[in-house]
Amino acid sequence: MDAVGPDFSKGAAWMAGEIVPIADAKISVLDWGLTHSDITYDVVHVWDGVFFRMDDYLDRFFESIAKLHLDVPQTRSEMREILHAIVARSGLQRSYVSLVASRGVPGIPGSRDPRDCINHFYAWCVPFVWVFTEEMVARGVKLMVPDFVQRIAPEAVDPTAKNYHWGDFTQGLIAAKQAHYDNTVLVDTNGNVTEGPGFNIFMVKDGIVRTPRRGMLEGITRRTAIEMCAACGIECVEEDVLLAEMMEADEVFATTTGGGVVAVVQMNERVFSNGVAGPVTSQLSQLYWNWHEDPKFIQPVNYQVSGE
Repeated sequence: MDAVGPDFSKGAAWMAGEIVPIADAKISVLDWGLTHSDITYDVVHVWDGVFFRMDDYLDRFFESIAKLHLDVPQTRSEMREILHAIVARSGLQRSYVSLVASRGVPGIPGSRDPRDCINHFYAWCVPFVWVFTEEMVARGVKLMVPDFVQRIAPEAVDPTAKNYHWGDFTQGLIAAKQAHYDNTVLVDTNGNVTEGPGFNIFMVKDGIVRTPRRGMLEGITRRTAIEMCAACGIECVEEDVLLAEMMEADEVFATTTGGGVVAVVQMNERVFSNGVAGPVTSQLSQLYWNWHEDPKFIQPVNYQVSGE
């Protein structure tokens, strides 16, 4: 009987120079990425066999590494090759692909000095992850803005360096799910809208698009939406947006690597655009997926290079 090889159908990971099935990917329990959330990451997606805006995600990843004073040995070119190799090994045509740089384990046992840690890089891919389920995307998303939890201040944890500090988001998510909303958005101490877990937020009022300027990750899909507005001749402004102002919007939409431009049809009790995607949201959503066929944004996966 033929031997059964490793199962990569659920995803693959690159760990310390080796590609393994996602189920076998592990880090040490002593890794500061786990014990201190001292880690940064980024996520690029593969759609129908092509990476979308990979170089932009790599740019942001290296910026995050610098902001956290991490130092990993892999070059940009090597990381690109690793991403191609793990997706090729998995065979996935649509994939959620993560790059991670962690503080690591101290080289001196018991050290409390982050400079003693051995920083390291790893990457993994799984089938495409929708931040909002496909059913939610089809009907429009309903968000809760809790009044008892605020976004971690950017002066405390820099949200522009993508991170795993989700204590605030988790509390908001629990509240939203218990109240039968799809997801959550948080405000800052001044009542300005920031972001949700894994997505940025936009509003449309009188034909003008507005999106928060601080307190959130500067998402690549957010950037894409801003660029698409310019391409369509739609005015888009980055500025502080009070929750009270967003509640008066004609349309609201979210942007995320895990789904693109997604209509938000309700926030708390307020329903937008009669509970369906508005015209600006629909236009940008269609254009977003069209741009996945534009050569200047895409990089076909090299399925011939599987890392074997």
